Amino acid sequence: MTAIKHALQRDIFTPNDERLLSIVNVCKAGKKKKNCFLCATVTTERPVQVKVVKVKKSDKGDFYKRQMAWELRDLTEVDAKDATKENPEFDLHFEKVYRWVASSTAEKNSFISCIWKLNQRYLRKKVEFVNVSPQLLEESVPSGESQSVAGGDEDALDDYQELNAREEQDIEGMMEVCEYAISNAEAFAEKLSRELQVLDGANIQSIMASEKQVNILMQLLDQALAEVDNIEGKLLSYEEMLQSVKEQMDQISQSNRLIQISNTNNGKLLDEIQFLVNYMDLSKGHIKALQEGDLSSPKGIEACINASEALSQCMNVALKPGHDKLMAVKQQQLLFSDLRDTFARRLTNHLNNVFVHQFNHFSHFKMTIPQFYRSSCLSLPGHDQSSTLSQHTAELTLPKHSPLHRDLLRYAKLMEWLKNTQREKYEGLSRTYVDYMTRLYEREIKDFFEVAKIKMAGTSKDGKGKFGLHGSSGKLTGSTSSLNKLAVSSSNSRRSQSSSLLDMGNMSASDLDVADRTRFDKIFEQVLSELEPLCLAEQDFITKFFKLQQNPTLAQEEKVDDTDGTVHSRPTSEHRYSISDKDMVRMMMNKIFQSIETELNSLIALGDKIDSFNSLYMLVKMSYHVWTAENVDPASYLSTTLGNVLVTVKRNFDKCISGQIRQMEEVKISKKSKVGILPFVTGFEEFAKLAEAIFRNAERRGDLDKAYIKLIRAVFHNVEKVALESQKTPRDVVMMENFHHIFSTLSSLKISCLEAERKEAKQKYTEHLQSYVINSLGQPLEKLNHFFEGVEARVAQGVREEEVSYQLAFNKQELRKVIKEYPGKEVKKGLDNLYKKVDKHLCEEENLLQVVWHSMQDEFIRQYKHFEGLINRCYPGSGITMEFTIKDMLEYFSSIAQSH
Repeated sequence: MTAIKHALQRDIFTPNDERLLSIVNVCKAGKKKKNCFLCATVTTERPVQVKVVKVKKSDKGDFYKRQMAWELRDLTEVDAKDATKENPEFDLHFEKVYRWVASSTAEKNSFISCIWKLNQRYLRKKVEFVNVSPQLLEESVPSGESQSVAGGDEDALDDYQELNAREEQDIEGMMEVCEYAISNAEAFAEKLSRELQVLDGANIQSIMASEKQVNILMQLLDQALAEVDNIEGKLLSYEEMLQSVKEQMDQISQSNRLIQISNTNNGKLLDEIQFLVNYMDLSKGHIKALQEGDLSSPKGIEACINASEALSQCMNVALKPGHDKLMAVKQQQLLFSDLRDTFARRLTNHLNNVFVHQFNHFSHFKMTIPQFYRSSCLSLPGHDQSSTLSQHTAELTLPKHSPLHRDLLRYAKLMEWLKNTQREKYEGLSRTYVDYMTRLYEREIKDFFEVAKIKMAGTSKDGKGKFGLHGSSGKLTGSTSSLNKLAVSSSNSRRSQSSSLLDMGNMSASDLDVADRTRFDKIFEQVLSELEPLCLAEQDFITKFFKLQQNPTLAQEEKVDDTDGTVHSRPTSEHRYSISDKDMVRMMMNKIFQSIETELNSLIALGDKIDSFNSLYMLVKMSYHVWTAENVDPASYLSTTLGNVLVTVKRNFDKCISGQIRQMEEVKISKKSKVGILPFVTGFEEFAKLAEAIFRNAERRGDLDKAYIKLIRAVFHNVEKVALESQKTPRDVVMMENFHHIFSTLSSLKISCLEAERKEAKQKYTEHLQSYVINSLGQPLEKLNHFFEGVEARVAQGVREEEVSYQLAFNKQELRKVIKEYPGKEVKKGLDNLYKKVDKHLCEEENLLQVVWHSMQDEFIRQYKHFEGLINRCYPGSGITMEFTIKDMLEYFSSIAQSH
């Protein structure tokens, strides 16, 4: 085995800078015996790498080759199979398990021992050795053959030490004395052995010579042992004495520990008692306030608020484990529950009484407007009822509820306490408040809207003056339906129930009743202005009184002065409610003001029946108030309600526009009179002026622009339709006059969305002006015109212009004959007849006669110059000229225009 080891070291490991430490002859377990060697090696260079290498003979059997190698750090377990009996089998666990059978147990044990030493020296991660004898895992060197193998390992691993400088000098000096130390190592070794024996003998003799000193040393040692025994006896007596002291000290320590534990427990108990006394003790003043505190005086309310807050703190204190089992704590909790229930009942009953009292105070008997009117008629026969009623309805205002809110807000903190402690009673109070306020607001709003409707109906006039406040029977009912009928009959007498573009075009400024519309606008604005602060103030009160505003840091408030000098808070757009509170606010507001949307829609319907153009005013006003409400609070009841009503107003506005278009399509023109400017054309002009005045700086300008487009397209279409149907007035005249009027209107109003239509109107006006001039003027010099048409035909056939005079039908004599038929007198007479014809076609309103006459003059001059040009080109040098000149023509046109 040694020879094999040296051969493997020389042939395989030395070239790889590795040193072979242990070797074992093995074969794989359970297979045909193919022997190989497992070698434990280390590298000679640092860092040291430890490997297990598998080496086997080549197929030819003349040399060894390296087959496989594993890093020792990858080895996880070495299993020797049996720790007590000799067994050549063992397993090595790398990435998989390798099972081996060694040629002898000694080789296996030597290899495993070497692996253990390498693992202990070089690896941090220790390999697990299973079924290995403990003797193999000790750093002992086996005997025999293993001594040579493992001993080399141990020397290599542990016993090698370098010589120091002194040892090197001694060896060098010794080798210099013996000249043959290098050449004959055996003789040098024998000499060293003889000298060693001499030194050992001298050492033994020295020891024997020092026997007397040894005996003396032994006696001294015996005396020292006796002294030690004496000291040990004393120490034992001292220990016995200290033992009694130790027991006493232990008793004192135990007593001190018990005293410390007692003090600690007493301190903790005192802390618990102080905690319960501080947080679960309600003062007698608070108890008295909760049981019999005055809820009607400011001081009493403040005392109740402080007591309720103290009670809530006591009831909501976080008790520690075990507190709820104390009898005193249970009694206090029972006391708190009784106080809570008692005060909740007192507070609920008191607030119910406050609601009833305030409701009765604010809803004392109020005579409605119709009732007041009827009582006036009965008590004062012959009295001017209209003047009395007008005095009564002079102020269109809603009652202010700020005193009610101010009185109730004193209980806001108590309502918050009730909300947190007695939810059912809190919700019952909220329902009670809503029920009372619903009845109060319903009556006030109904009366308010009745006054508004009567004022609106009063804006309509018949032929005798202010309408509708007295009739043939002297009675006026107060119902909404009667007011609607009143308004409708009023508007029927004035403008057949609704305004139209046709009516506006045919009415004077007084007939348009601008004052009535302005008054209606003010009334509608006043209605919205009264509703807005009413709803906002009520919603603000509800959120504060019922504590529905959850995040005050995010809901800053603006202070606003009322007309009566009181100060209230208006919620800004930064209000934030929890989902449940937001829903509750919405439901309460919907219930309280359930009549507002209905009354507004009824008022809007009345205004639309009185005058359909009132929808323009209502659209602008309603849009502005919706925008204002959304800026204040997009989720408010007011914003939602006005938004819903705005849809109705917009629908009425669209219906108004559609009605105007329908009336344009149904217009009929008289067959016996000239058309002139169509009524819906002038009506559109008046509508645009009215709309521009109403929609100046309005939010809903886009709606008006869309209406403009629809109306102007309908005007264009119906102008062309009427022009085609006209029998008395030529089509070109109808188109020319009406599109000129449209162009003038759009140019003066400068409506940006109708710029394309303005250009189109101008184009149509110009086209039909030219067409009318050409068609009306025709051929005033008819025979001359036919003559030159024949000349132009010959030239077109290829005859040269200077040769036309040689044509028999177009010679100079024929030309002079035709020219003599048109002397200046006849031309002037024809032009005078033409002027009368044009004057008969055109209307006076548009004043286009001079424009048309001037265009005819230009056209006549153009024809004259055309004839002169043909004469000069086709009859050169003939001296033939017209009987009249251009100057004469200008004089004819001017004198005819002046004479008419």
